[in-house]
Amino acid sequence: MITNKYNKVAVGIFYSLLTTFSCLLISSCANLDYTEENTRDEEWTYEYFENGLKNLVFDVYAQVYNNEFDNNSAYFLAGATDEAQYALETGAVNSYVNGGWSPANPYSNTWTKAYTAIADVNMYLEKLDEADISDWQYNPDYSKWVAQLELFPYELRFLRAYFYFELFKTYGDVPLVTTTLTNGQANNIGRTPSDQIVKFIVEELDAVAPYLPENYNTEVGSEIGRATRIAAYALKARTLLYAASPLHNPTGDKAKWAKAAEACKYILDNASAWGLKLSNYGSLWGHDAFFNSELIFGIGRGDSNDFEKANYPVGVENGSSGNCPTQSLVDQYEYQNNGETFGERYPGNINLSLIDPYEGLDPRFALTVVKDGDEWPSNGAQSKVIETFIGGFNAAPKYGATPTGYYLKKYVDGSCVTTADNQTTRRHTWIIFRLGEFYLDYAEAVYNATGSANDATYGMTANEAINVLRSRSDIQMPKFTEDGDNWVKRYERERLVELAFENHRFWDVRRWKKGAQYFGSVQAANISNDSASGELMLTRSTIARQWNDKYYFYPIPQSELKKNPNLTQNPGW
Repeated sequence: MITNKYNKVAVGIFYSLLTTFSCLLISSCANLDYTEENTRDEEWTYEYFENGLKNLVFDVYAQVYNNEFDNNSAYFLAGATDEAQYALETGAVNSYVNGGWSPANPYSNTWTKAYTAIADVNMYLEKLDEADISDWQYNPDYSKWVAQLELFPYELRFLRAYFYFELFKTYGDVPLVTTTLTNGQANNIGRTPSDQIVKFIVEELDAVAPYLPENYNTEVGSEIGRATRIAAYALKARTLLYAASPLHNPTGDKAKWAKAAEACKYILDNASAWGLKLSNYGSLWGHDAFFNSELIFGIGRGDSNDFEKANYPVGVENGSSGNCPTQSLVDQYEYQNNGETFGERYPGNINLSLIDPYEGLDPRFALTVVKDGDEWPSNGAQSKVIETFIGGFNAAPKYGATPTGYYLKKYVDGSCVTTADNQTTRRHTWIIFRLGEFYLDYAEAVYNATGSANDATYGMTANEAINVLRSRSDIQMPKFTEDGDNWVKRYERERLVELAFENHRFWDVRRWKKGAQYFGSVQAANISNDSASGELMLTRSTIARQWNDKYYFYPIPQSELKKNPNLTQNPGW
């Protein structure tokens, strides 16, 4: 039975019509199990559009939503990186940093989720040619259904490419399956080299992109949440960037970097014609982010305050602390006047009563991190000055209080009220692709392809691309001028700051093969309030993490290895 476990999930293209938001909130899907009590058999499914064919396709879309963690893990992997420490030791994301995962307990459901979706796509693609909805030709929606049905094969192929990218970045070599298989066939297939997986993804996206619309504003139904031409090019560019990176490109083949640079440049060159433009940083999340002109593809959810409950500070009613930014992250923010970082200026302890070390920091800091003394949340009903010093209202020794001295602001909608009574909820949008990423992707690719951050072979230098982001009206940070190793160091810092909590850091550090450098431990801030002098002191402490180079790839689930003798385990597992 095909069932839908992703109720109220929407996968979104972000500049479609708000009035159609509910069209992709999945509440049911087609049931291909025939019984005497249920006359909706397979033949019926492929002859009925709304509750048959359409729901088959939307069920695959729903699986894009990565429900890898429960609500308390806040839907992303920041707590397994140097971005954050998850406040509760029981948080599932801690399995990645405390040695709690293994082939027998792989934790991630990427393998199962992706191959379930791929199997569905393969089956649907083979059967869509049999679809016949001609009996409904006098229905007023018939022409709309026919138009959407024509797009379904291209949307499904985009989704299959998306899931193969998820498998490639997670496991490396994986079985490549493009047809329906029997159980016996599925349990005897071997792993395909990752270069062939990448080739398949790129060729599929090149094939389907011309047939996908740039957006659905002018398409029949104007439904949000469906694959676009722009999303296909974005997935292609990111796939090529990963394929060129050291983890997947151990020989440093510059031709792979060149392909990534060209794919990213194509997006930047066409962005304006496609209606894409960079937005203010703080507009990337919040109630109306679904329609932000910078967003290309992502996940939209209906009104909720679950994320706020998971990430509001302890002391705020129903707040659970969640993903707490680290001092390691804070140390990477630069000052607006000279580009010096917080960590460079204040490498040791800080008397917060004498100086304000946060004054003049990159504006993205205040939009991402809640620090001691900030008023948060911003909903009025619960707004208060946050106290993260030991003994403070939002600090230890309260159970679940921040272990790092900071709380999360990015993605958290401070207007949500989480009190027992009179709660309020808001829409949320989780970014998969946005325009800003591709300025960074391009910069990385062109630097590695040319060997210089100031080489204009591709029409824009790496530094020029990064400076587009840093010159936004609400950011205005000093421009990049470096080259060589200094550029690489600053680029990695810029990528961390710009894309913080967008699920890039976990994968970026892996594809760079710099896990030991960045993920071996993280820095936290301990703030104490001297009862005699009244002075606030920030002292640094280290939170130990487990890192092993086998973590660059996930383990193949042991359950799969037992079923399939032709599968091999990833190194070290």
